[in-house]
Amino acid sequence: MPTDRPRKRDACDDHDMRQGVNLGTDSDNSLEASWKALGTLYHNFFSGLILSLSSREGQDVAGEWSFNLFRRQHHEKFRSSLDKLGLTGLSDAVAAARYHYLSNLIGGVEVEYVEESDTKAWVRFPHPRWIYMGTAICGIPDTVGQGYVRGWYGQNGVSLKNPKLGFVCTSQDTHVGCGFSGYFMEYDHELGVDDRARFIEGEIMPQFDPAFAPILDSNIWTKERLNRARRNYAMEYIRSGLTELIPLIGVDRTHAIGDITAQLIGRQFYPGLLEILGFDPADRSLNAFGRFMTAMAMAHNDEVEIAHEGGGITISQSGWRLARNMVDSPPVIFDVWNALWEGCLCAHDRIRRMEVLKRPAHSGDSVIWTIS
Repeated sequence: MPTDRPRKRDACDDHDMRQGVNLGTDSDNSLEASWKALGTLYHNFFSGLILSLSSREGQDVAGEWSFNLFRRQHHEKFRSSLDKLGLTGLSDAVAAARYHYLSNLIGGVEVEYVEESDTKAWVRFPHPRWIYMGTAICGIPDTVGQGYVRGWYGQNGVSLKNPKLGFVCTSQDTHVGCGFSGYFMEYDHELGVDDRARFIEGEIMPQFDPAFAPILDSNIWTKERLNRARRNYAMEYIRSGLTELIPLIGVDRTHAIGDITAQLIGRQFYPGLLEILGFDPADRSLNAFGRFMTAMAMAHNDEVEIAHEGGGITISQSGWRLARNMVDSPPVIFDVWNALWEGCLCAHDRIRRMEVLKRPAHSGDSVIWTIS
């Protein structure tokens, strides 16, 4: 009989240590708000990047990018996380489905799970879909969803060294179905490349009952740790997405599309970030923007110092978390990331200008800006 709960697992590899950044308060609520604000910014930037790429480069390019991005993340995370999630020793279909259920719960994504047997297990992501914020879902081409299904879900059998394991997508989230749903199935024969991920509409997932779904160990997955993980979840899409965009459309186009997207997202969502942080939206002083940048540094687990010089300020940040685990970070990735803060500054005070005095090349490097 299939088990109803995954085994207890070891802690994941996110060993962030809180840094001593002063926001005027050291309360846990301030840190939690900073994580939420940063995760919101990165989350919306990722949705915006999908839309920008689809509208400016076309749906086929967006689909290929989606495939490459999710295949990259699959190779980086899937096998290494199975043990950490306590999923070894289960049948491959069950382990694959439970992985997607638990990992998305950790990322703050609403997801459902039904285990029919040792060889068939379902996952379903209902609307509203995390990956496509708000009305963005109306502009997402089908190729993007098909890309991530083939890039990640269709690779589970290969990674588990089980040529009989495949994934059947029964509903796509950009259709008027029931969100994104499908099941992992172990067949009695080996599957060809095109059969590892299939799209067959019509099958309905059985009703989800949380009582029979796997659970996270609350002793390990504390509220604080989940907040950090949800920040990382959104951040990793940006890191992998920009990395995979460069070989697909080139540095110049990556810079052009990434820059305008980041600038617009910064402008569009800055007021909402202030609301999450509990900051006064009417305060347009440089001190106020310095507090915002300090909160964002704290959310990255970096430290920041603010110095007043004449009529401007200098912001010195120790570390560049976005580049963590990247062997070599092309300069365009920093340029695009920096455009987020330029967009936020424009929404804060359109007259001010931000200049980079020191650029980072690696995650341990510092960043220095001046605002005049």
